[in-house]
Amino acid sequence: MDLPKLPAQTSPFLWGALSGAIALAIVGFGWGGWVTGGTAQKNSLARVDEATVSLLVPICVAQFRASVGAKGQLVALKATETWKQAEYVEKGGWATMPGAASGAEPNRAVLSGCAEALNKLAP
Repeated sequence: MDLPKLPAQTSPFLWGALSGAIALAIVGFGWGGWVTGGTAQKNSLARVDEATVSLLVPICVAQFRASVGAKGQLVALKATETWKQAEYVEKGGWATMPGAASGAEPNRAVLSGCAEALNKLAP
């Protein structure tokens, strides 16, 4: 099968179109904010996690405040080393959300966020 002959002016046009497409891709992905489908999915999952934590931390704080002996518990929490405070909140059960399945473990980010928020409370 014989391919038709292209005019001589076609070659520079094709090279220009190819160069333009490559430059557009470099600029778009480098500085234009374009992302692949996988990156978009990772970004959206990270935002969902952030939103979930920002919604659940106030519930954890409210459960802490409603617990028996909250003032004493707050003093004990603040006396605990910073890196153990999330564990303290977990043991207290305040980060376990109402309606959660029995034995369900709370989210680590919620535990940390709750401990951080409780540290900001006045005793």
